[in-house]
Formats: sequence, structure tokens, C-alpha cells
Amino acid sequence: MRSETVTDLDLIERFTGGCEESFEELISRYETKAYNLAYRLTRNELDAEEVLQDVFVTVYRKIDSFEGKSKFSSWLYRITVNAAFMKLRKRKKHQAISIDEMLPQLESQALSQRSSFRDRCDSRALCNEMRGTIEDAIRRLPEEYRAVFVLRDIDGLSNKEVGELLRLSIPAVKSRLHRSRLMLRKRLNRFYEDYRSDEKIVAVGPSVMKQAA
Repeated sequence: MRSETVTDLDLIERFTGGCEESFEELISRYETKAYNLAYRLTRNELDAEEVLQDVFVTVYRKIDSFEGKSKFSSWLYRITVNAAFMKLRKRKKHQAISIDEMLPQLESQALSQRSSFRDRCDSRALCNEMRGTIEDAIRRLPEEYRAVFVLRDIDGLSNKEVGELLRLSIPAVKSRLHRSRLMLRKRLNRFYEDYRSDEKIVAVGPSVMKQAA
């Protein structure tokens, strides 16, 4: 089979017709890119390999559902993103994203008073609570926004690179990134305002008690 002259759709048609070799050729075309995407999302070689295996199984089982409305590569990358985030959700601890590394960046984006917040973040309990809030906020992002946010803001890829990996236009990447940041900022601002309210209560408490006495 001359793979350079055979399209993805040709291989899919041959595979659904019973040619296992066509499936192997189809996977070999995208194995490296799918692995790289899985690794960028999980930041763990073993997890990336397991994600890749899950992707192959899913493609094998569901290739009949591929309607050809988009490129096969786009469909496969979408499966890869879903499998990677499924892997992350199964972890007891979110190891794909270093909260310690991303906290300063998110503070600058989401908190208007970064320096004062950092001073208050000397409290280990507060930092742990903030990390938990960030993790929860990221998990709650719709997957199409979450993938762009992780690849762009956490992994540091350019808009062009993210677009190529997820088969999105650069304007689409920018739009999803902007909306994901707004969603996170809203949740983090709520956390910050709640913290400020609690802090005021603690500060006012002693004086109130003194006046009552």
C-alpha cells in the first residue's frame, strides 16, 4: 500500500471493510502527534502512553461513528484531549498542572491586588485553599476551553501551536483562551472577595468585643 497516495478517508473505508493493515497505517500517521498532545496535557510519560493506548482503543471501536465532516486528525486529537483529561480526573492529586508554578501567573490575571494577596498567602492554609480553588476552577472549565487554557497558559505553547494541535484557527484559540481566563477570574475573584470579607470580620471582631465589654 502506497501510504503517501492514500488519504485518511481511504484508509478508514478500507479498515471498515475488514483491512486491519489500514488501521495500523492510519494510527502510525498520527501516533507521534497524539502522544505529544497527551504528554503536554498530562506532563507524565507513563500517563501519556496510557492515554495513547486509550485513544487507539476508542478509535478502533468508534471509527464507524466518524462522519467525515471534519478531518480525521481533528477527530483523533479531540479523542486524545478527552482521554487525557479523563486520566487527570482519575488522579487523586492533579499532577498535570503545577499549581505552585501557575499560581503567580493566575494571581496577576485574576487578582487586582497581587502584592497584598501574596503577603497574605504566607498562610499555608490559605495557599492550600487557593490551590484547591484553582484546581476546581480548571476542572469546571468546558473541555474545549480547558484544553486551550492548559496548552496555552500552563504549557506555554503559542496560539499557532495550540491551533495546530487542536485544529483550531488562531482567532478561535484567542477567543477560547479569553473566555477561559474570564471564567477563572470570576471564580478566583469570588474566592478573594470571600477571603477579604472573612479577614474584615476577624479584624473587627476584637474591637467589637472590646466595645461590648
